[in-house]
Amino acid sequence: GIVQDVTDRRVAEDRIRHLANFDSLTGLPNRRQLVWRMERAIEHARRLGHACAFLLIDLDRFKIINDTLGHAAGDELLMEVALRLKGCVREADTVARIGGDEFVVLLRALDTHAGCAAQQAMGVAEKIRLRLAECYVLQAAAGVAPIEHRCTASIGVALFQGHAESQDSL
Repeated sequence: GIVQDVTDRRVAEDRIRHLANFDSLTGLPNRRQLVWRMERAIEHARRLGHACAFLLIDLDRFKIINDTLGHAAGDELLMEVALRLKGCVREADTVARIGGDEFVVLLRALDTHAGCAAQQAMGVAEKIRLRLAECYVLQAAAGVAPIEHRCTASIGVALFQGHAESQDSL
């Protein structure tokens, strides 16, 4: 018989799979992974009669941070935003980075009674807005004192079985 160690090959394949589905800076799911998760969430919600919500989050004036403090500070801010977003949602929910300074939060299995899903989604959106507005301490460059920065975000909310019925329309 022949024995062959495929550990390195397996590790490389896993790494490639991870890079294809997750953002390399924040470690969050990327657009491709988000679309897959949205489709599963919609199927699940349709089958069980739940609602789900999608929050599109765009950081306001992010370009100014990159232009004045540099890309390293911008990356630092994006990583901190990712951590704060993950802290605002349940384990079953998804936080994804879909590009630049845009994030999406997928809230699964919301209550469908008497507008509760909309209230739940708006409650999470407000929690996110307040958490993201808290002060950030960014390192502008090596040898330069850290800079305190405040960041605001624009948040749009769409509901499955409320605003739209498909992943594309949401």
